[in-house]
Amino acid sequence: QVQLVESGGGLAQAGGPLRLSCAASGRSFSNYAMAWFRQAPGKEREFVARITRGGVNTYYADFVKGRFTISKDNAKAKTTVYLQINSLRPEDTAVYYCAASSFVAPRGLVDKYDTWGQGTQVTVSS
Repeated sequence: QVQLVESGGGLAQAGGPLRLSCAASGRSFSNYAMAWFRQAPGKEREFVARITRGGVNTYYADFVKGRFTISKDNAKAKTTVYLQINSLRPEDTAVYYCAASSFVAPRGLVDKYDTWGQGTQVTVSS
């Protein structure tokens, strides 16, 4: 069964760090572009960050402003994707989703991502 499972969410203090993880299983995701999206209550799902197939290039949404870092680990034939968030803000509160794309250049387009995790809630208190 192909699946992405996020973890690491929870309640966090503004100004602090948080690291989200996404464990991929069921197939090899080493040749997939991976990304993080988020969705706040009443808002559309938005792109946060993505990393290319080879894990060399990363791209971020403008609002990230250097606070987020996406990384990918293909060790032991198992792909894990991380999202390090620093200097948390209350507006970062959302459900964070991990996604995988088989497209060559999916960019930050939701419909270019084939596989999605169930999401992990991040709540930032001020």
